Amino acid sequence: MIDLYYWPTPNGHKVTLFLEETGLPYRIRPVNIGQGEQFQPDFLKIAPNNRMPAIIDHEPDGGGAPLSLFESGAILLYLAEKTGRFLPADLRGRAETLQWLFWQMGGLGPMLGQNHHFTQYAPEKVPYAIDRYLNETNRLYGVLDRRLADRPFVAGSDYTIADMAAYPWIVPWEKQGQNLNDHRNLKRWFEAIEERPATKAAYARAVEVNPNYGQPMSADAKKVMFGQTAANTLR
Repeated sequence: MIDLYYWPTPNGHKVTLFLEETGLPYRIRPVNIGQGEQFQPDFLKIAPNNRMPAIIDHEPDGGGAPLSLFESGAILLYLAEKTGRFLPADLRGRAETLQWLFWQMGGLGPMLGQNHHFTQYAPEKVPYAIDRYLNETNRLYGVLDRRLADRPFVAGSDYTIADMAAYPWIVPWEKQGQNLNDHRNLKRWFEAIEERPATKAAYARAVEVNPNYGQPMSADAKKVMFGQTAANTLR
């Protein structure tokens, strides 16, 4: 059994995508990030960066005590190795998948996250910041579109954890000021993943966990989410 500490954000969706694809038994432990539950001491024991998702695997390979992990990329890699799925076993296929997984972790996610912040959440509109992250989002869409010009999925012919990592960040493309019709290879890839039964099941969990999923963030939630420092983070 996997305990998944989750809230329906792009990083949270990555893990439900994997778990629904593989059928691994799991239970969701909601972490309402708008109410500050990510700062609770019990959660910080497994996620010291006070960010979800995190997991506890109660049946790790080799037995022993339950194993906890934080960071969505590390979780995807761990689960892929645990199940032997969605990560090629051969050297070259594994390298292709991992470099694109890390591309998402280091580029696509952080840059699109800043896009979301300055276009959707910032209390004042800062034109330089908005232009900076809209343009970088567009550049990264172009990188992904070119990558997909001659292959169905990011790492090649098979769906992998690299696709699972990237897809949730493309879902809010309209809010990111982008147009999928400008990136036909990316659009084809996006629509193929969108239609997978496991994708539909994963996103259904979002509404189950947060009935307000997709609605604007409240002022109180913004106060919790933004402006955190070492001094004001609950311990």
